[in-house]
Amino acid sequence: MQLVKKLEIQSKSNISEFLNSQPVGRVCSIDSKGFPQIIPMNFAYRDNTIYMHSHPFGEKLDNIRANPQVGFEVDQHICFLPSYYFHPTDASQADTLYISVVIKGRAEIVQDDEEKARALNYLMEKYQKEGKYEALEAEMPVVHEVAVIKVVPVDMHGKYKIGQHWAKPYRLKMAEKIIEREGPVAANSILEIMGIEIQDGKPAIVKDPVL
Repeated sequence: MQLVKKLEIQSKSNISEFLNSQPVGRVCSIDSKGFPQIIPMNFAYRDNTIYMHSHPFGEKLDNIRANPQVGFEVDQHICFLPSYYFHPTDASQADTLYISVVIKGRAEIVQDDEEKARALNYLMEKYQKEGKYEALEAEMPVVHEVAVIKVVPVDMHGKYKIGQHWAKPYRLKMAEKIIEREGPVAANSILEIMGIEIQDGKPAIVKDPVL
């Protein structure tokens, strides 16, 4: 996978942080007829491994047993940039701000109960941060009632386009357009990712958006 350097996430820790901030990933396996099967999944990324839980029977598990080479993708849509931001009439100028991570890796169905329980606890820590549950132990029956899939990355790349490729005056110009289209409340979350704040009703750069 070849990426333009200025659009590539350089920091592995930032890739890890991004992965664990996102609620859904998509795992792609190859079915018995050679077609890709893409399924959205809850997941946790720990110890350089993607962990997912699953019903103990199903096509994706059959696919993985037959061919452990899979893809895994996570993305966050930041903002659509309409064509008229860039040109009065040329629709081809429309663009999007986003962050994504694409993984090629080897999948397996976890058999070790200690690892299964650990993975399920990772998932609970991510999705139920308020607690109010009993941590799972390897000997608990529920651990045997679900499948846990893990994907170990062979190749992993992150890409982001959040305005870091624009000169600062142009970033501010785009920020003004985003505020005008989205409104200041909705625009706040977009601009924060771009390293911009609304100060006294106008956008101001507070940091460089670097991942």
